[in-house]
Amino acid sequence: MRPDHTAATQCLAGTVPTQAPTIRTVTIRQTLYAQFIATAGWISCQMERRRSRRALLEMTDDQLKDIGLSRGEAYSESTRRLWD
Repeated sequence: MRPDHTAATQCLAGTVPTQAPTIRTVTIRQTLYAQFIATAGWISCQMERRRSRRALLEMTDDQLKDIGLSRGEAYSESTRRLWD
C-alpha cells in the first residue's frame, strides 16, 4: 500500500496520530501570543506618546520656552495623530 493510502485508511478508521495537529496548534498559539504581545506593546507606546503630547498643553509658557517650544507648537504637537 502507498503511504498516502495508509494515512487515508487510518483516518477512516479513526486512528490518525494526533501529534501533527497538536504541533500546528501550538505553533499557531505561539504566533498569536507573540502578535498579541507585540500589539499590546505598540498600544502602550502610543498611549505614552499621547500622554506626553497632552502634557505639553498643561505646561506654562515659561516651561515651554525652556524646552524651545511655543504655545502654538505645543498645541500642534498635542493634536497630532497617534501614528505620526
